[in-house]
Amino acid sequence: MNLQFLTPNWRVHPRVHACMTTRTAGVSSDVYGQINGAHGLNLATHVGDEHAHVMANRGLLRAAVPLPDEPLWLNQTHSTIVYVQTNNGYQHNAPPPEADAVVLTQGGQVGVVMTADCLPVLFASEDGRVVGAAHAGWRGLVDGVLEATIRVMREQGAHQVQAWLGAAIGAAQFEVGADVLAEFLLKTPAAAGDVRVHFKPHPEHVDKYLADIYGLARDRLRAMGVVDVSGGEHCTVTEEDHFYSYRRDRITGRMATLIWMDEPHRMKDEVF
Repeated sequence: MNLQFLTPNWRVHPRVHACMTTRTAGVSSDVYGQINGAHGLNLATHVGDEHAHVMANRGLLRAAVPLPDEPLWLNQTHSTIVYVQTNNGYQHNAPPPEADAVVLTQGGQVGVVMTADCLPVLFASEDGRVVGAAHAGWRGLVDGVLEATIRVMREQGAHQVQAWLGAAIGAAQFEVGADVLAEFLLKTPAAAGDVRVHFKPHPEHVDKYLADIYGLARDRLRAMGVVDVSGGEHCTVTEEDHFYSYRRDRITGRMATLIWMDEPHRMKDEVF
């Protein structure tokens, strides 16, 4: 099977590699499959898919992408917790750490977040020595998961951080209530600007809005000094041939967005 991926359209240090999976070319079936109900690449163990299928899909991922190690799978809870992996000693058989972001400082490690409408964001320092990944649903975004990730990266020595926005729910599909707008109005720092520009009144439903999660994330990143931001061109809801979507299907699989660094002595000239 030929797995299909999104690769970030950023120019990072040659040591840094990243990709995002789609729903295609795995072994999961039914709601975890593709549109035809077969060959889905669900990578999450918590959504009701058969465990053997998930493990087989993770094996297909490792076979298709030159990962240096098993990804560090997280237990994501829409928090702002950032897991910092500063050495190569994490145990893959241990329970996954509870966190919604990961920061890596060593080559040979693989950070990963899983999504199905929420926004995956990848980070890399200019010198390729610190990278990160964050899972930003609207709750994590408004509470500051992106800011928390950037702060941790800077504590680990990152400078001139750039970011890539993976596939998430598009602005024409992300219907939210007035309570979500109120949360963003309350919790968005002044430096991020007026959040109301990213909330359009719903044309059919009173007190409902269409929210632009990409725009909200870009403003938060800019307020933190991250101005080199790419990605954000997809919609997981409407591009059903390529992506799982919780908003569209409720019971569904998850994509994975991964980032890793080569060991210094294995640096390549190309960007994966």
